[in-house]
Amino acid sequence: MQLQFFKSFWGLDGTLAEQVKRAAEAGYTGIETPPPSPEQAEAFGALLEQHGLAYIAQVFSSGDHIGSFSEQAAYAASFKPLLIVSHSARDSMTEAEQDRFFEAALETEARIAIPIGHETHRQRAMFTPWTTARLLRKFPELRITADFSHWMNVCESHLADQEEHLALAIERTLHIHGRIGYPEGPQVPHPSAPEYRTELEIYLGWWERIFEAKRLNGVLQATFTAEFGPPGYMHTLPFTNAPVADLWEVNQWMTDCVRERFFK
Repeated sequence: MQLQFFKSFWGLDGTLAEQVKRAAEAGYTGIETPPPSPEQAEAFGALLEQHGLAYIAQVFSSGDHIGSFSEQAAYAASFKPLLIVSHSARDSMTEAEQDRFFEAALETEARIAIPIGHETHRQRAMFTPWTTARLLRKFPELRITADFSHWMNVCESHLADQEEHLALAIERTLHIHGRIGYPEGPQVPHPSAPEYRTELEIYLGWWERIFEAKRLNGVLQATFTAEFGPPGYMHTLPFTNAPVADLWEVNQWMTDCVRERFFK
């Protein structure tokens, strides 16, 4: 199985052209970012073609969540992404409201014919292992973008008591967001820091299980985006708000770690 690495543009400085060029020069398969504005659409497509990069789109439902998702997914599909990552619905919705959303989301996915991974994200419907498991059991075609840093933070634990729900999520993972969280937060200061070695090994173990599940199901490729974020997510020093690490370097370390561990 081939592992494809994507570069997240979240928190990066520079123009779109500079970001795309840097991702290509660093050897990434493609980029992951929300679709550009209509005014930038032509330039965006030309940059991807010029640098030979694939694309993963991000969408964020809001307001009328069903309509918002459908509209954004259709627009994202116009850029022919490899897949779409969606921040879907809300944690505050009733189960019936969430069910209506995901039923409609699956109809949209079938219509645009592009795989969609609904992210396991705080504030969203899939903010815990058990809310996600309920949805995955109810909708067998539903797939996720696995960002288990949010679950570790929400549950304030290493999820040792969530194995049944984790196993189902791992089986249904479309795409991985590679960020290391810890029980008190969604992002460690640096994934190579020895004080977070326990968390690093837990996440590597989960990702290995995802890769193995894909192999057993005959999937020929897996996708991975290291997605450590800028300040807000990244720790900062008191009084100065200076970030404690370099965002590009942190994500590059995470990418290289996964490549060396599983795909030498």
